[in-house]
Amino acid sequence: MLHEHQRPRHHFDLRLEEAGVLRSWALPRGLPDHPARNRLAIAVADHAMDHLDYTDEHKSIADTGWWEEHDRDERRIVFTLHGRTGSRRYALIFTGADWLLHLNKEQPSAEPHA
Repeated sequence: MLHEHQRPRHHFDLRLEEAGVLRSWALPRGLPDHPARNRLAIAVADHAMDHLDYTDEHKSIADTGWWEEHDRDERRIVFTLHGRTGSRRYALIFTGADWLLHLNKEQPSAEPHA
């Protein structure tokens, strides 16, 4: 899930459902659009599952779908986001202070249309 916020400044929140909560990262500049352009991902407090469809005048749902984990250790999570318009593979990389969101060079092949 990707929320779009208008306040305090425009940003997005990446939310990954895990163990009954939404693990969350604020993305001040949104999702990366090229493998050479990592984006800052600021870990924020986990959110309750009822936050999935929460919207108000300052927050809207930018995308919905599901995520698939491929690899994880204490410093990195590699996953694919399956959204309304397709699938993209990312890595969240812990730098010791913050996280970076990286768009992987290898992307999932196009899903066949039914």
